[in-house]
Amino acid sequence: MMNHDVSPDVQKSEEEWKALLSPDAYHILREAGTERPFTGALTDEHRVGTFSCAACGADLFTSDAKFESHCGWPSFTHPDEQQNVRLLDDHSHGMVRTEVRCKACDSHLGHVFDDGPSPRKTRYCINSLSMTFRPT
Repeated sequence: MMNHDVSPDVQKSEEEWKALLSPDAYHILREAGTERPFTGALTDEHRVGTFSCAACGADLFTSDAKFESHCGWPSFTHPDEQQNVRLLDDHSHGMVRTEVRCKACDSHLGHVFDDGPSPRKTRYCINSLSMTFRPT
């Protein structure tokens, strides 16, 4: 997996992030938390548009990459622009996973798995609270 040491373009103090984000969004984006499955507002979002980072506004996914995985979180086959996300090895909670972070602000978005639909076979499982949606 990729594990590049890069400085994010958007840098704020933890106090600034806390002032900007709701407590739940802060927990997910800045503390690598996870929302409960089937509770996120964007899980059932089916309009055409773009999903962006809730912390910094960087575009992450488009609606054409979204699919119904029935896992409880919004799922995408691929990011809109691969350079907008960072993939990191995650060994937390006794598991080996690949964490997805916003490259612009280093916020936690979710995880990527290799059980998605063909041809990519990837499922970017992303917390609703880590994104905003902009219809087109």
